[in-house]
Amino acid sequence: MKFIDEAKIQVIAGNGGDGSASFRREKNIPFGGPDGGDGGRGGSVIAVADRNINTLVEFRFKRIFKAQKGESGRGAQCYGKGGEDLIVRVPVGTVFTDINSGEVVADLAADGQSVCLARGGKGGLGNLHFKSSTNRAPRQHTLGEPGEEWELEMELKVLADVGLLGMPNAGKSTFIRAVSAARPKVADYPFTTLAPNLGVVRVDSERSFVIADIPGLIEGAAEGAGLGHQFLRHLQRTRVLLHLVDISPRWEGGDPVHEARAIVEELRKYDQRLYDKTRWLVLNKIDMVDEAERKAVVAQFVADYAWTGPVFAISALDGTGCSALTYAVMDYLGTQAAVILEEDKPAAGLPATEPPAAD
Repeated sequence: MKFIDEAKIQVIAGNGGDGSASFRREKNIPFGGPDGGDGGRGGSVIAVADRNINTLVEFRFKRIFKAQKGESGRGAQCYGKGGEDLIVRVPVGTVFTDINSGEVVADLAADGQSVCLARGGKGGLGNLHFKSSTNRAPRQHTLGEPGEEWELEMELKVLADVGLLGMPNAGKSTFIRAVSAARPKVADYPFTTLAPNLGVVRVDSERSFVIADIPGLIEGAAEGAGLGHQFLRHLQRTRVLLHLVDISPRWEGGDPVHEARAIVEELRKYDQRLYDKTRWLVLNKIDMVDEAERKAVVAQFVADYAWTGPVFAISALDGTGCSALTYAVMDYLGTQAAVILEEDKPAAGLPATEPPAAD
């Protein structure tokens, strides 16, 4: 099934039912008082995140979601039945944005999380409510309020701990096949990956993380060149980026250092927060470099690239260095989780300290 990560829909809540203008008329009570009931509330449109849904494909075929309207009130103080809410199930990670204002309406990032996209209208009042000492036979009643109506853009951002970043044919799909059970397409031509792939990397029986592979980026991606710019949003939720660089000998030319810098520049142009995210350098296809020259090739690349962060030399094809990389990622994610938990603890009870004296 083709991966769909964008859609536009229209949500229409139900109108409230009208109130009734009715009077009690029975054989023994020919001129009874008002007994008109209220109208029922209109149904709302509610979105619920469901982990069993993976794409927005169904929203390409069904674009209008309309909830049930409320029933009108009736005589004998019969209140109208409220309209049923319409539940719309969406993938976890779906972001709703108002098309007209550009405002983010909701971000459903957890399974079971829900949000009311359009609220149903209130029911109208029957003439029973307008009875008074001076108006014993009121004929006025109110109509039901209209339900909310919105045009929304849906955008899916996959939830993953680790994101893979790199040029086409850098070996991202081969790497995700090597470390997880995911089986994305692998071939020796650019843009083999046309949609994001998710894989679960299980380090041991109790520890695992999710890794995301997006189509490769090329220079100019932030302006729309290539395919990867369409999927950069899927890297925004990740906690660490693995920047894969092909350092195999280039018979047809090409500078891997220039390519690596170009990819990072595309990140900066697209989103500064994505550019500032923790990023590790992974030099792939080390198996194609002579074993005696590997250390020198890696050191030369790091020096030319002026890189000071973590560096891993791997071969996704034969698995060299992949295990060490996955363990390092797992340890880093565990450390990050511990830091978050520590930051959430209350700071009460800490002793007051004097500021250090100036020299």
